[in-house]
Amino acid sequence: MRPLPSVTGQVAVLDRPDVDTDQIIPKQFLKRIERAGYGEFLFFDWMKDPDFELHATPGASILIAGRNFGCGSSRERAVWALDDYGFRAVLAPSFGDIFRSNAVNAGLAPIAVAPDELAALRDAVARENELTVDLEHLVISHPTGLRVPFDFDAHAQETLVHGLDAVARTLQRADEIAAYESTHPPRLDVLAL
Repeated sequence: MRPLPSVTGQVAVLDRPDVDTDQIIPKQFLKRIERAGYGEFLFFDWMKDPDFELHATPGASILIAGRNFGCGSSRERAVWALDDYGFRAVLAPSFGDIFRSNAVNAGLAPIAVAPDELAALRDAVARENELTVDLEHLVISHPTGLRVPFDFDAHAQETLVHGLDAVARTLQRADEIAAYESTHPPRLDVLAL
């Protein structure tokens, strides 16, 4: 997983509530197991509309979304599609619980921002389209000087800042695991074939 101490970039605004995982990545694109290649199917049906909001900011790395973003079914590929499209952080008033967990585990920062602060960020981006999301210092900033601090789970923060998936976390304790195993005999007899 790529470390994400901070991201600075353009912002796409999708101010729609209750965007579910089937809208993010429709079911017909869930037949593959690879993690890459889902970006071209992101918001597939909505992308057909030439006035769809994301067309206004190609290459955006930050998404401002509406409340309850990522609700619906447990669809890890929804996070993969957002990441593959180029998003590194999603700012919204709230997230679907499973989406939030999947996002952190895949290296995408789901940051809950109070509605009034999110409105201030949208207004700032409308004047100058750039934000910095600093996960080390837990602050979102705009070139005009607007700063919005945010709360974030410490475990999720460490996961994203250092790029630690479950395997990387386990490998950090390889010496402790080896020491434990060396002092404890195997519990099952191993049959020689």
